[in-house]
Amino acid sequence: MVDSFTSDDELRRLRERLRSTSWRQVVVLTGAGISVASGLPTYRGPGGLWTRPEAAEVPDAAMVAGEPSRVWSLFGPLRGPLRGAAPNAAHLALAEWESRLGPGQSFTLVTQNVDGLHTRAGSRNVVELHGSLLRTRCGNPECGLPPFEDVAERVRAEPCERCGQPLRPDITLFDEPLPVDAEWAAKKALRECDLFLAVGTSGTVAPASNFVRGAKYAGAWTLLVNLTPMQPRHPDFDVEVLGRAEELLPFLLGEGT
Repeated sequence: MVDSFTSDDELRRLRERLRSTSWRQVVVLTGAGISVASGLPTYRGPGGLWTRPEAAEVPDAAMVAGEPSRVWSLFGPLRGPLRGAAPNAAHLALAEWESRLGPGQSFTLVTQNVDGLHTRAGSRNVVELHGSLLRTRCGNPECGLPPFEDVAERVRAEPCERCGQPLRPDITLFDEPLPVDAEWAAKKALRECDLFLAVGTSGTVAPASNFVRGAKYAGAWTLLVNLTPMQPRHPDFDVEVLGRAEELLPFLLGEGT
């Protein structure tokens, strides 16, 4: 049973519970919706990246293997807006919440986003499930060249200086496995969590869409903060809070009244 919290009185009660309980292990999952207030588009919502004509082909493992320059033509121009974006109040509220946790409390922020805004906001324990668009790596898994910071708005694949194979953005595309270290860190945190908060995510992209189930299995209290209701409703969320993350999170998580 999912309870929807939208009235002021309901939100105050929710805030008190979040503040009054000494959570042992907090896990937060964020999606593209948390970065909308920073001027970045979602993927599937109105005006989202995958709804645009130039993205008629969804970038996947086959595209990066056969047409690496096509991947760059889609993602390279996005680096400019990412460089110009700043963390919004939702990113900052999560970073401040993490900073207030005391001894014996753990906080893991798992993000599906590739914009790097959580780190820039000050969050320390960030797991980037889908990598970062502001990094580049070699497309040859045997090369050994480590991913490197890169903000160049490339529109075609360039050769790796070490092995000559095409470079690629350091992000996870469709039909590609998650980075092993990131997936392990996320699942480890979920096994021990007692509070699971998802923010700005459609809940449709696996495996992140299954994280709430893992948290619920561990006995966690589970909340979703999103602009629109999840369709269909996910039975493993205890609470659904509808509204803008940049307004709700400072109220629910901040120290003010």
